[in-house]
Amino acid sequence: MTRTKLLITISAIVFIPWFIWTWGFCRFYIEPGQMAVITAKSGKTLPPGQILADKGQKGVRKEVLGEGRHFLNPIMFSREIMRMITIPAGKVGIVTSKVGADLPPGEFLAQPDQKGIWQKVLGPGKYRMNPYGYQIDIVDAISIPVGYAGVVTSLSGQQAVTGQFAEKGQKGVRKDILQPGLYYINPKEFKIDILEVGINQVSLLGRTGGEIITKSQMASQNAPMEELDNKMLEKQTRKRMDYVSENVQSFRVPAASTASGSKKARTTQVEGSKLQQMADTEEPMLGLSEYVEFPSRDGFNISLDMTVEIELMPNNIAWIFSQYGDLPALVDKVIMPQITSISRNKGSEYGAQDFIMGEGREKFQNELTRALATVLGLKQVVVHNALIRHVEVPMQILDPIQQASIAIEQNLTNKEKQNTAKKLAELNTEQTLIDQRRQQVGQETEKIRAEIKADQEKQVAEIKAGTEKGVAEIAKETAGISANTIRKLSQAGASALKMTEGEKANGLQLKAKAFDDPSAYTLHELANKLNTNVLINIIHAGQGTLWTDMEKAKASDLGGAVILQQQQNEKRK
Repeated sequence: MTRTKLLITISAIVFIPWFIWTWGFCRFYIEPGQMAVITAKSGKTLPPGQILADKGQKGVRKEVLGEGRHFLNPIMFSREIMRMITIPAGKVGIVTSKVGADLPPGEFLAQPDQKGIWQKVLGPGKYRMNPYGYQIDIVDAISIPVGYAGVVTSLSGQQAVTGQFAEKGQKGVRKDILQPGLYYINPKEFKIDILEVGINQVSLLGRTGGEIITKSQMASQNAPMEELDNKMLEKQTRKRMDYVSENVQSFRVPAASTASGSKKARTTQVEGSKLQQMADTEEPMLGLSEYVEFPSRDGFNISLDMTVEIELMPNNIAWIFSQYGDLPALVDKVIMPQITSISRNKGSEYGAQDFIMGEGREKFQNELTRALATVLGLKQVVVHNALIRHVEVPMQILDPIQQASIAIEQNLTNKEKQNTAKKLAELNTEQTLIDQRRQQVGQETEKIRAEIKADQEKQVAEIKAGTEKGVAEIAKETAGISANTIRKLSQAGASALKMTEGEKANGLQLKAKAFDDPSAYTLHELANKLNTNVLINIIHAGQGTLWTDMEKAKASDLGGAVILQQQQNEKRK
């Protein structure tokens, strides 16, 4: 018993200080969304080049502690509480590792066990990564807006063969494009350029230059996606402005304009506010300094305002970008030279007057469209229309043609005025005839209305007379039936009375015959007819008068008669 108490005492002496030390000094808590970076104060010294320590080594440990309760000896370890790495939706994390094996020569993308920029990106979420060993840069994910396609250019690997698409592991433009959507791609591994698919317009505005009208931006119902789309489009616009600023001979940026004849000439300076304005507008435009000007067949100088509708097919976008670059480069290198060259060649086959008259200009426009469609089709660019909007012709030929045209138009106008006056007279005549006909129709209508009314009244009268006649006939039949009924009822009553009275007479005859004496029957009937209350008192008369005899009647006789009468009445009851 003493030994047990001793063990309990020793255990208490050891446990209580240990509990106080562990729970009071070694315990710490990490809140949700946080992590702890642990530094060992003792252990083996890290070898040269190693940043993070493993177990048994002195220094910042590679592994971090997550949320919850932990116990560490504060004499042996120190801790630093930090927030976890949080990557929101629509963002990716680019990891630069400071630990791991060195990359092979020529490579700059690392795997998770290598030092350098990781090829793999971190998607939206929370991550516990030691900031002393890993640097995480949060950038936008790649968002391809609706109406655009993303051209993928690989930045790592061996250079692909010139003129061919890059395969996996090669550097260069890839054949497969990105459809509209959100992509978590490492911008260090791939460069994404967006190009409009569908129809765009290239307009040449004579001596004032021209413009490229691209696909308008479509609004998204998802606010974060719309913000990413806007950023992508702004990035695209800035790239194009950089190209424009480096090729000022070919392009002009819309800016404050000055009057030049009847039109406005654009300046060539690129301003930051203009870049933002072009990024925000629904239809971004790039000015073109080139224009279509050529001598006509008869030696006059012709200048054209033209709009060419082109379409970039999605399956050709990657090839076009690999060969020519972005849309401004495509216009500068391919579309504009072909438009100006073909326009000049075709236009030189027409006289100046052909560009003024509608038929000649339409013929030139159709030939120009077909020629551009054929040539640019070889460049994977589809041409739908080449529209001639305005033609500038020298006044020495334009004025006579205009005057002649005006005279012709004036003559046509006069003829039309005459025709109009003639038609107006015919209209007045027809109007008069219409009024006459309207009156005639009105009279005929009134006549028909009166005839219909008279016919209706006649039919009503006939129906009424027929009805009254039917009523009279019914009344006549009813009276006959009533008279016949009364006659039959009278006959029946008379017959019944005759039979009843006859039977009564027969009965009387039988009664009289039963008495064999008529006087006896008469007396019998008289007795039956007498009132039951009549009292009969027989008084024997003596000498004297009736009155004196009646006085002699005794009261007892009368009383006996009364009693006798009462007894008879009770018997009858």
